Amino acid sequence: MHIDFFNTYISEKAQTEVNAVLQSTMISEGKLTAQFESQLIQTFGFKNVVTLNSGTTALHLALDLCGIQEGDEVIIPAQTFVATGLAVLYCKAKPVFADINYEDGNISLTDLKAKITAKTKAVICVHWGGNPCDMKSLMDLCKANNLYLIDDAAHALGATYQNTAIANWSDISCFSFQAIKHLTTGDGGAIVIKDHDLYEKAVKKKWFGIDRKHALASELGERQFDLTELGYKYHLNNYAAALGIANLDGFLDRLKQRRAIVKYYQDQLVNCDGLQLFKEQNESLGAYWLFGMHVQKRLDFIRHLKAHQIPSSVVHQRIDKYTILGGIDQSLIQQAKFDETQIHIPIHDAINMDIAEYICNAIKKGW
Repeated sequence: MHIDFFNTYISEKAQTEVNAVLQSTMISEGKLTAQFESQLIQTFGFKNVVTLNSGTTALHLALDLCGIQEGDEVIIPAQTFVATGLAVLYCKAKPVFADINYEDGNISLTDLKAKITAKTKAVICVHWGGNPCDMKSLMDLCKANNLYLIDDAAHALGATYQNTAIANWSDISCFSFQAIKHLTTGDGGAIVIKDHDLYEKAVKKKWFGIDRKHALASELGERQFDLTELGYKYHLNNYAAALGIANLDGFLDRLKQRRAIVKYYQDQLVNCDGLQLFKEQNESLGAYWLFGMHVQKRLDFIRHLKAHQIPSSVVHQRIDKYTILGGIDQSLIQQAKFDETQIHIPIHDAINMDIAEYICNAIKKGW
């Protein structure tokens, strides 16, 4: 039995959709990009959506829209991918690391409070593995301290908190459509923005700062506009949007199946010796990009699964270890503990019940 740790889902409709774009030769940003944004809104109940060319540019643009600049501090967890920290550095701001909850890998509210200073301007929370953070408590804390709340939702497309899409809680949510995410556009991303004025600003900033709707061409053939602030070339193109539209078809059904696999994992492994499943909040519904747990004798666990042709991975470990991000922060006690025992087993669209049963049986044999 061959089992991949990650899987790239491509719809059977993708070839038709993408070929139509190629035949039209209209491959840059256009009507299909707008259609993809509309379908994201309809599918997930989002508010204002701006599609972009990566999840990393989504994070950077979100911080830029919040006015983050040199001398500011942005609090983030270390349990994430380096893009979260690098986006802060792109703004010449300082990433300040808050500890996480050992039980789920999400940012610790207690340590977050302790890390707020007069220089703090924003918080980025990460829904680790697609498991939502405590969004109400985070929003309340940020409002009380006049901070922007941005969520790195790269793992969490389709997740909800208190029956509401996670993106409708924070000021700005950032999604990734990279190859192995729930929904791929080859590479791409999106931001969901609560404030309409910030949304209008984002639409301009993603394309050099130009208001394309009103920047019409003169008789000479060039658009007429004035640049008043820095913009970027961050837009998604029609080619990628066509792939996204195709893959969005049936997304909620696939997510439902993924959740059924997770429920099976949980039922089978909840009382397994030497293993502790990650904790979930009762008021949330995860997207399950990852299925994680803590295990004793982790290397033995990894080798045992490998002997049964089952891949496993920590996926990411703390990013504060990198020199550019400051080096190991010794104050992150729970993060250090998390790093010693965390591991994930396969969960994706190609995992069916037969594979799930095989994986659980292998784990229950012991390691």
